[in-house]
Amino acid sequence: MAERLRESVDISGGVVVGVDGSASSLRALRVAVDEACLRELPLHVVRAWTLRTAPRPPDCPAGSVASVTEYSEWLRKQTAELVEQHLGKREDCQITVHVVHSPSPQGLIAASNGADLLVVGHRGRGGFAGLVLGSVADQVVRHARCSVLVVRPNV
Repeated sequence: MAERLRESVDISGGVVVGVDGSASSLRALRVAVDEACLRELPLHVVRAWTLRTAPRPPDCPAGSVASVTEYSEWLRKQTAELVEQHLGKREDCQITVHVVHSPSPQGLIAASNGADLLVVGHRGRGGFAGLVLGSVADQVVRHARCSVLVVRPNV
């Protein structure tokens, strides 16, 4: 029997960060781990995705469509590798990767229910260059159930 896909994640304390692989989300990841270590809280890395936003698993043959479970497994592996690549092995902070089959804003807002802090990058992969905030950051700031830190680019 296939594992049931997670459409939300239950967080009980800690710092949550949304990561999609964009430069903005990777800056948010580095800030989030610093905040988690400073506050002595666990770090929850959340990769929310839909079939429209997820990169295609590389081992999926041309002309075929990967299953939702294959997408989820690929994204979990990819996100865990990103975290290790950008943070290294951290002994000073507990880090957990969560993969959620949900549009990013809804997945992050749901994760904020039990979090102490939610960290997001100011812009993700798409959007319009003139926006101050990307659509995900904008929705999270408006609807999150905890404090939100929006990480701006290094200027």
